[in-house]
Amino acid sequence: MQTELIGSQPRTRSQASARSETFVGAICAALLGGFLIWGVGFSHIDVLHNAAHDTRHSSAFPCH
Repeated sequence: MQTELIGSQPRTRSQASARSETFVGAICAALLGGFLIWGVGFSHIDVLHNAAHDTRHSSAFPCH
């Protein structure tokens, strides 16, 4: 099994791969969340806009 040196501790390729997959998943979740809150919040469809508006208020995010 090959290892690579990250910082001061050697890690196997599978550990490094799992860490990068976790990072990619976190980025995708952040993009999806940003779209749901911001993208839908600027929607011209009243139901979607009101849902995003209520979500912002419930998380104590000032929006007006």
